[in-house]
Amino acid sequence: MVIQFMSVAVEFQSVSFSYESTNVVENATFDIKTGDFVSIIGPNGGGKTTLLKLMLGILKPDQGSICLFGCPPRLNCSKVGYTPQFLSVDFSFPLSVLDVVLMGRIRTGFSLSHLWYSQKDRNAARHSLQILQLEELAEIPFRNLSGGQRQRVLIARALCGEPEILLLDEPTNNIDAASEQILFDTLTKLNQSMTIVVVSHDIGFVSQCVKNVICVNRTVAVHSASAMNGRTIHDLYGQHGMKLVLHDHF
Repeated sequence: MVIQFMSVAVEFQSVSFSYESTNVVENATFDIKTGDFVSIIGPNGGGKTTLLKLMLGILKPDQGSICLFGCPPRLNCSKVGYTPQFLSVDFSFPLSVLDVVLMGRIRTGFSLSHLWYSQKDRNAARHSLQILQLEELAEIPFRNLSGGQRQRVLIARALCGEPEILLLDEPTNNIDAASEQILFDTLTKLNQSMTIVVVSHDIGFVSQCVKNVICVNRTVAVHSASAMNGRTIHDLYGQHGMKLVLHDHF
């Protein structure tokens, strides 16, 4: 698939959002180009996950407007693959890895009158597992996997719906160095055909592949990855956040 790198995937215009009386995002205006690889960074409680949920249409702005490929987010949700930061799973339920990945096809191949997945759905799920180097684990119980393997399975689930944009919330949490490198390599390849947005504290990870960085601490500023430096990080996190995010890349 050839993507149009100059078109806009996500557009925020003067967006503000609050939880009750607490302002989380204030007057955010920015866009993400189709084909971009963006990292959203910021301190805890600064609004990173909120920004992602606004893009998804899970949350609605108090003020301003958001477009996803030119439409309100909820009208284009089929174009989005999403991996949340936390997943509640009943590990007593006997789901295989393939079962979990197939959930990514629910919106495209599943209905109450069609209580099974098609061969096309299964092929898409196995292809997603292959991309994440997990095809040999397809029939293994999901509960038996390591933390890194589970995270990669959830990304395979997001890919299974064949999205145009992939939104990942803290994908490197609780994974080992080997899984992180596989994830880095995979995202770099995927970015050749889709837009990727990653929320992360791990600047050492995202600095290897991102093109632009969205800095969020209630207000929003966008920088090219090459322009990030110690001063930018200090302004965003404050003195106590420096050790957490400042890597040799900067």
